[in-house]
Amino acid sequence: MRVTASCKLRGLGAGLLALLLGGCAVRPPLPAPAAAATLAPHEGTPHDIVAAESLLTIRAYRGGTLGSAGHNHLIAAHALSGTIYVPANLMRTSFEVRLPVAELTVDEAALREQEHSGDFPPQVPDSAREGTRHNMLGEALLDAEHYPQIVLRAVRLEPAAAGAAGATVLAHIEATVRGQVHTVRVPVTYQLGAGEVTVAGETTLRQSELGLTPFSALLGALQVQDEMRIRFRIVARAAAGAAPR
Repeated sequence: MRVTASCKLRGLGAGLLALLLGGCAVRPPLPAPAAAATLAPHEGTPHDIVAAESLLTIRAYRGGTLGSAGHNHLIAAHALSGTIYVPANLMRTSFEVRLPVAELTVDEAALREQEHSGDFPPQVPDSAREGTRHNMLGEALLDAEHYPQIVLRAVRLEPAAAGAAGATVLAHIEATVRGQVHTVRVPVTYQLGAGEVTVAGETTLRQSELGLTPFSALLGALQVQDEMRIRFRIVARAAAGAAPR
């Protein structure tokens, strides 16, 4: 990836630097949208995601010998939307979750304060946070103008490995980021109630698994780690009188 001399680093990993590509890279031509897999029709009772009770966060970490000059980033998606379809056979559950790119937040103090480690101190300079978000939405990173949503769709579920805690399944998920489709596997725990379903999980994911190149400069002295940490809790409820499909 080429970096122009006029580009300036805005706090280590500025923008979604810590999540995607990074820095002030020259943007390649827009790729043609990848063809999605042919998914089985949804079946079961539809449960709509409740955005006010749902949250997905991404923890991205600095790296390189000059990494201490910056800080780790915590990116959050509050405005989740979509539907989870719950049939009698739970292994045939399917879902579609949408994350509006322009509504992603960066380094919220309240969320950083909730961390139980010293990796995310709550105070981040406003200029660094604003620069990070500006780059995150720009053409070189998520390119919100051309790709306004990240979409997650269930391909299939399978029983979790022996020893997994609680009601857990392994979800094969089709993730569409910047128009490119990649399949990832995520362990998911779930709880079912009267007209309600809650799913949660935490996993590591590499940028390279999404076809992305982690930021690196100064011969690797300044970089963002390929691996990031994803955590989510999603609550969905069936509408009154919702009928199974």
